[in-house]
Amino acid sequence: MNKGRMTFMRRGWVAWALGASCACALAATEATPQSAALRYQQERAVCMSGQSHQDRATCLSEAGAAFAEAKRGRLDDGKTQFELNALKRCDALPEGDRPACVARMQGQGSTSGSVAGGGILREIVTTEPAPPRTATPAATAPAPAPK
Repeated sequence: MNKGRMTFMRRGWVAWALGASCACALAATEATPQSAALRYQQERAVCMSGQSHQDRATCLSEAGAAFAEAKRGRLDDGKTQFELNALKRCDALPEGDRPACVARMQGQGSTSGSVAGGGILREIVTTEPAPPRTATPAATAPAPAPK
């Protein structure tokens, strides 16, 4: 590699690391108008550099929309709504199946698969005692075979 390319790549990594650390710091702080403006400027810089994995117009539009929502105080991570939607899926089930569904949605049990692979399978194993046996009348012994 030539020296110019290495310097360019090093600057790219430094910019990426700085952006990632700033994004984490901003996510951890409370949203204020100043932090929203700073975050917008950082997101805009990522858009302009081509590092956003989106075309420039879409990236700038998304950054502007997020900034507008942050200024209105309506920008959140959506986790609360996500959790509520997950639990709403259990409402369609019969009453006896709902507790197990809620437990699966809250992360209990095991999870396998992926969305890309066709779906996520959530499984929880619940041990239930067998119902008590009912007493049956004594079986009659078969008659002896004739001689």
